[in-house]
Amino acid sequence: MLSRLARWCVRHKFVVVFGIWVPLFISLGIASSVVGSDFHTQMQLPSGEARDVFTLLESVSKEEAGFDSQIVVKAPQGVVDADVQASLAELFAKVDEIDGIKVVSPYDQPKQQINADGTIAYAQLKITGRTQSQFASLATQIEGLGDRAMARMGVDHQIRLEYGGQAFSKMKFPASEALGIIAAVVILVLAFGSVLAMGLPIGTALIGLGLGSSIVGLLSNVGEMPEFTTQMVAMIGLGVGIDYALFIVTRYREALHDGLSVEDSIVEAVDTSGRAVLFAGITVIISLLGLYIMGLSFVRGLATGAAVGVLMMMIASVTLLPALLAMAGHRINVTSRAAMLSLGLLVVGGLGAIVTSNARILLGGVALAVAVLLASVIVKSLRQPIPQRTEKPIEQSFWYRWSRFIQRRPWPIFLFGAGVLVVLTLPLLSIRLGFGDNGNAKPDQTIRRSYDLLAEGFGPGFNGPLIVTIEGANAAKPDVVQQFATTLSDTPGVQAAFARPIRDDLALVTVIPKSAPQDVATTDLVHRLRQDIIPDSGLTSRVGGFTAASQDFSEYLGARLPVLIGAVLILSFLLLMAVFRSLLVPLKAVIMNLLSIGAAYGVVVAVFQWGWGKDLIGVGKPGPVEAWAPMMLFAIVFGLSMDYEVFLLSRMKEEFDRTGDNATAVADGLAVTARVITAAALIMVCVFSAFILGDDRQLKLFGLGLASAVFIDATIVRMLLVPATMELLGARNWWLPSWLDRLLPKINVEGRRREEVRPELVLSGVGE
Repeated sequence: MLSRLARWCVRHKFVVVFGIWVPLFISLGIASSVVGSDFHTQMQLPSGEARDVFTLLESVSKEEAGFDSQIVVKAPQGVVDADVQASLAELFAKVDEIDGIKVVSPYDQPKQQINADGTIAYAQLKITGRTQSQFASLATQIEGLGDRAMARMGVDHQIRLEYGGQAFSKMKFPASEALGIIAAVVILVLAFGSVLAMGLPIGTALIGLGLGSSIVGLLSNVGEMPEFTTQMVAMIGLGVGIDYALFIVTRYREALHDGLSVEDSIVEAVDTSGRAVLFAGITVIISLLGLYIMGLSFVRGLATGAAVGVLMMMIASVTLLPALLAMAGHRINVTSRAAMLSLGLLVVGGLGAIVTSNARILLGGVALAVAVLLASVIVKSLRQPIPQRTEKPIEQSFWYRWSRFIQRRPWPIFLFGAGVLVVLTLPLLSIRLGFGDNGNAKPDQTIRRSYDLLAEGFGPGFNGPLIVTIEGANAAKPDVVQQFATTLSDTPGVQAAFARPIRDDLALVTVIPKSAPQDVATTDLVHRLRQDIIPDSGLTSRVGGFTAASQDFSEYLGARLPVLIGAVLILSFLLLMAVFRSLLVPLKAVIMNLLSIGAAYGVVVAVFQWGWGKDLIGVGKPGPVEAWAPMMLFAIVFGLSMDYEVFLLSRMKEEFDRTGDNATAVADGLAVTARVITAAALIMVCVFSAFILGDDRQLKLFGLGLASAVFIDATIVRMLLVPATMELLGARNWWLPSWLDRLLPKINVEGRRREEVRPELVLSGVGE
């Protein structure tokens, strides 16, 4: 099937490129622009007390159940100074007029919202739910009102006005795609010595990414997808797309050097490496769709978008890429003036996108580069092929010698690699899931300055108050409500508690912890209130608010995470067993992938929770691991690591089937794939490391986890543990009980490759 598809794409290369892919790329891009996108997130709390409190408050008003934000003011002359109070009261009144906002002024609640010396106060903003872009627009509007209020007071007022909370929190994604493309250009040119061999994988990935992004934009109109779905699609799609195309291009160059024609080389590359690409892509999609188990709508939308991106990369690798290879022909290794010009356009476009934060500059550079390359290829395709050049035999390559080095001492290598992974995984045993607070923001951001002012004037707990409800007839009894508030204020870990009636059957008590929202002491306080204090009170009460909701959310995800991991591991094991007709190979693959992910988790815990080396990457203070991060890290990293596993093992299996010699299969398989895997992993590390350069703690954590996992997987696992264990197990690697062999479906990822003499097997392509 794949061989026929590849041959058709080669013989109809211009139809495939200019009759199918280019029109599809343009038409879907136009459709996405015309229809538009509707990326949005509706925060869906899991079942629990915080959700019950939210539902109860929503029955009162949408503002009461909305997101809490603050306008914080510091006035050395005192916030009750006549001029200061007049200006601030006018500001708060104007903000209150904005649709969907309820303002609780400090002048209405002076005991609660003005500090002891009267220099710091805050207005509480209760804001109805909005999308991220709507929050950004609202924040700009409120800050504009604040600027005008300060301007009316003149330049000598000495008043500081800061803004805190969800509405003013801005998450800016770094230009990871641009950095990834620049890294891919440099790494691939250095690794393969050809601009065209570099350009085809990148060009294929970018076209597939553009098509996938357009489809995801259209899908956002029919289902819930978070605002950052496109960034996730770009991050994953760009990575796997370059990997898949690179794997096929490398196999094509090898076949050309072995003397096959252009058409036969492309067909062989697609029928062998293309099969591995399709299977690897399926494992990534399975891993991503495993996120459906989490039971959250916005997570399902994110998983769907990422899976669509991977699917488009798979299709592009086995249809568009063969057509482009047919155009390139024997010139795959040529570094022409046109190719160098294209390289320059890519680099300039990427740098321009990073400096200006404008993705259109990058897209412009890519479009020009692809146009120049295609024009050059079309012109040169009319000329005679370039004669082959002599390449070193595989036995003289570094990676072949490295494999033999490991095979001569498998036990020490295995123990060393396993020991490193175990040590890196140890911090995972103390992981604490939660959400970081705004005290992690950079000091030049208003949400951080407002956080510090609240902590200075009232204590850190004012940045994350708890909401305790009182329901039923007792809510209408002031003495009962006040006594309950007094009991709560006397609870260890509580700084203050303020009661207020809402209606006859509902009263609220705002509880201010002594600790910051992200501190473990605050988590302990929530448990203490729910398990001890409230049950002993005899009242119908629940604990809610953003801080308690974050805790409920963390516990929900933590409980679902083992289910996600177990389901993906079992399904991946079964698929690998069917593909490689082995029990030990898939078991080893699953265990090693799990260890590499565990090691990445350990690195994240050590840096972000323990604070080791936090200053090196600009982390504000130690705190919990973001509750959503382990879930997303597992889905993405497990899929990518299975990519590398399939690429490596499929080549080993192919060589074992050809020679029947396990040692030779391991050595040859590692030698011909190590360079590709290493280059692909380096590109991924660069893409993911770009997130560490951002300001947001969550993005830093996510980037470090991804970069660490890929680096560990491509070095310790693929280059040390896999060849060592394959050598230790010997021919048992490929053993499968006959009864099980009859039950499993036949899945062939090695394809049908021509018979060849082993000494002629070489690493790479052709050239002048």
